[in-house]
Amino acid sequence: MPLFKYPPKVWEALRMKQGIYARLPKHYLKSLEQKEPTPVHWRPLGVQYRANPQTGHKERVQDVPIPIYYPPVSQDGLWGGEGWVSGYRYAKNDKLSTRLKKTWKPQLLKRELYSEILNHKFTITVTGRTLDLIDAAYGFDFYILKTPKEDLNSKLGMDLKRAMLLRLARKDTELYPDDPVKKEKVYEKYKQFEIPEEEAEWVGLNLVEAVEKQRQLEHKVRKP
Repeated sequence: MPLFKYPPKVWEALRMKQGIYARLPKHYLKSLEQKEPTPVHWRPLGVQYRANPQTGHKERVQDVPIPIYYPPVSQDGLWGGEGWVSGYRYAKNDKLSTRLKKTWKPQLLKRELYSEILNHKFTITVTGRTLDLIDAAYGFDFYILKTPKEDLNSKLGMDLKRAMLLRLARKDTELYPDDPVKKEKVYEKYKQFEIPEEEAEWVGLNLVEAVEKQRQLEHKVRKP
């Protein structure tokens, strides 16, 4: 059995502290920190004990998160935090019968969504909850820009966010070239989300893409 200097469980953490990984921008490394997403399929009660409404006796609360599986295809759409939930059901709805495995999946819809910042219509796979969140945010662009990475849980969503932030940072002249008044209104409307272009370029990149980008930047610096 081979002996390692460091246990395999800490390899991932050590890798981020040396070599090209350690030279990645600090704001990008901070974005890699794992954060708990907003619960969707369950609601935490936030207490360990509560009184039984029938007996009045104090009893322990089983406040356990429901495990959710996010299939790879969810990264190509906007599922609003929903995923697959596995469990059991009773055959013929009879509690005395055999329990059968069951997977509950969200209803997926194809919808055309318009982005003011990108001035483009996108046909995206969404769920009903996503449409409700877009309405609550007062628009598709606001939903993408306001929603944190862990709640979007979508590669497509983060790519759209990076494209929007880059256009806001660069004040792209290709946006409504024939209508400068509308262009200024759009930039003013989403001004609160502006960040430096150097940061916007890293938004939504996975670790493989970020390392390749850092390698290309360092290659340009060394090039005479």
